[in-house]
Amino acid sequence: MIDKAVPAITTDELAGLGGGKLAYVKTMLSEEINRLFPQAPDLEPGLKLFALLGADGTPILVTDSEEAAIANAWENELETVSLH
Repeated sequence: MIDKAVPAITTDELAGLGGGKLAYVKTMLSEEINRLFPQAPDLEPGLKLFALLGADGTPILVTDSEEAAIANAWENELETVSLH
């Protein structure tokens, strides 16, 4: 058996994946929103919200509807991908 090392991907290379054309929707609670969106107003605790994030994790928007987050991605010519 030949042991081949898999080349590691750097953080910068990982951040560049998607070339500004991929995004994902992350379900979050309102208590977590200020971490990604520091300018967000205080929200009622326990609300289920949806953040649209660039492939590199850059926050784009937050909404109370997954459909609205996906629609915004399409409007901005971003392809949404599923993360598991």
